[in-house]
Amino acid sequence: MDNRIAEFENAIGYSFINKSLLKCALTHTSYVNENKNEGLEDNERLEFFGDAIIEFHVSEFLFRKYNNFPEGDLTRIRASMVCEQSLAQCAKAISLGSYLYMGKGEEASGGRERASITSDAFEALVAAIYLDSGRENTFRFIQSHLLAVLDNKDLFFDAKTRLQEIVQKRGENAPHYELLSEEGPSHDRTFEVAAYINDREISRGKGHSKKAAQQEAALQAIKILSGENPE
Repeated sequence: MDNRIAEFENAIGYSFINKSLLKCALTHTSYVNENKNEGLEDNERLEFFGDAIIEFHVSEFLFRKYNNFPEGDLTRIRASMVCEQSLAQCAKAISLGSYLYMGKGEEASGGRERASITSDAFEALVAAIYLDSGRENTFRFIQSHLLAVLDNKDLFFDAKTRLQEIVQKRGENAPHYELLSEEGPSHDRTFEVAAYINDREISRGKGHSKKAAQQEAALQAIKILSGENPE
């Protein structure tokens, strides 16, 4: 097995018992098509299985974390967390694209950075870990490399829209947001924003953009209105 296997295992903090499972997870169909004599299997079957594993673990996580959210909200959040864009971000965090076995043509066309490819490979990787050592190590990987990356990020949950829907149903004025402060150098600013309903401050949020801070403030407001103690 070549050096990229050991290097990638170090990157993800998991060492495979069956190294061939990892190589399969990292093998794009374009590589198999260009190297038929090697008798390799691409990662598409693992991708299929990994998709189901991720959806199950994310569902369990959301069910326990947001115990006051209705089914519709949980479904919306889950769909955004396991979408191509989100999984591609998780793949990018571990430089997954750099370790893929990929055909020369696909690589030349930017395949290593293509979200559809890296997100599929992330799903395949999850399935490979599950088949290699079971549920506990798989959940640990998902916790570290998916939930920790995506939890409470505005990329998967449009909290401002959801808060507005909640407030409208209560017959109150639409929420509005005010910038309280901004700190740090220009390349790494931190913004703090307050969310107001009926001119009363409900919550605050921080982020590296005004939008992210507003989303965090809205999320905290939703938790408060839902009876959940904000973090």
